[in-house]
Amino acid sequence: MDRRKILVVDDDPFVLKLLTRQLMQLGFQDILAFERAGDALALLEGSPDAIDLILSDLQMPGMDGIEFVRNLVNARYAGGLLLVSGEDRRVLQSARRLAALQGLRVIGTLQKPASASQLREQLHGGACEPQLVAIRHGGLGVGADALRTAIAGGEVAVAFTPKVTLADGAVAGMEVSPCWLRPHIGALRAGELFSAAQAHGLLGELGDATLRAALVQARKWLDAGREWAISIHLPMAAMNALPLPERFERMAHQAGVPLSKLVLAISGLQRHAEPVSTLDVLTRLRLKGVTLSIHDFGVGDASLAQLRDIPFEELKLGHGLVHGAWNDNASRTMLEATIAMARQLGVRSVAAGVDNACDWRYLRDIGCGAAQGRFVGEPMPAADVVPWTHAWTQRYRSLA
Repeated sequence: MDRRKILVVDDDPFVLKLLTRQLMQLGFQDILAFERAGDALALLEGSPDAIDLILSDLQMPGMDGIEFVRNLVNARYAGGLLLVSGEDRRVLQSARRLAALQGLRVIGTLQKPASASQLREQLHGGACEPQLVAIRHGGLGVGADALRTAIAGGEVAVAFTPKVTLADGAVAGMEVSPCWLRPHIGALRAGELFSAAQAHGLLGELGDATLRAALVQARKWLDAGREWAISIHLPMAAMNALPLPERFERMAHQAGVPLSKLVLAISGLQRHAEPVSTLDVLTRLRLKGVTLSIHDFGVGDASLAQLRDIPFEELKLGHGLVHGAWNDNASRTMLEATIAMARQLGVRSVAAGVDNACDWRYLRDIGCGAAQGRFVGEPMPAADVVPWTHAWTQRYRSLA
């Protein structure tokens, strides 16, 4: 029996009963159902942390789903959100993107009528992340001194998300993300940590701490014969110092890890106001052997001009472009064109958001290079990585 508390909001009484019945069949017992979004919101405003997952319609009288999402943000709702609607798929995707941009944890979308198997697929692994359950509003009000002390004291841990090649299922590398595990409060994940660090001028310190922890673990894996690339995502704002390539080189040398094993995934390029220093830093990193990757290409703010001007070797395709593209004509067209462009440029393509077997088979069939996402493996502590590799090998045999 799943003990998570679920809230279902839909103005159609039949759909409300159907979703409730399907959830119960999937093992959920604690389910609250409301026909009006305003009534659901009144419950949440009293205790937003009491609900683990919300299933919400979009087209509702009084307060539509988009207004409901906006109010969830204001109420500091921290759980998962699944949008279930009879609207056009592109409207659903727009609503999903809007909710994610406002900081909500959207685990997926479903078009009505949704079957129990489709609902199960969306809920599998999406409502919480083992070891890394995050309270979304936990980053608000984080003081500079508290964050500085946490970074200096080693309280900021790192998690590893596996990346595998689609052609043969081989482990291609591990993506590193920081997480501040705060007792009795909750955890701050990478995006929230970077936002807090940027607000307090601590991006450099956070980036260094993340890289240092990643390099220490990479050396252990190298000693065990595991030649995995280590990918670290940093916003461009954390890399605007001209001496940064030398700092990276020094840290890697101290850890005994070749810079050729490091992949730097960069976001925020378009917002960076110093194109000359950006090109200077990134080109020198590339000369030192670091692989450069554009983070969330296709849904982020990177431009084709930057792909032309900066020596990137990898495009990381964003979750919003990848997940469900096999069943969405617009996303499919853009995704296939992007992968074809990457192939022609000699750039590797890595798909984030490979959350189910349909995503996996589609990306493999169109020639994408590598994949990561819930279907491959969730973010995990270093101690869980080797056991995951054994389990993944068995799973891949069945896929092949």
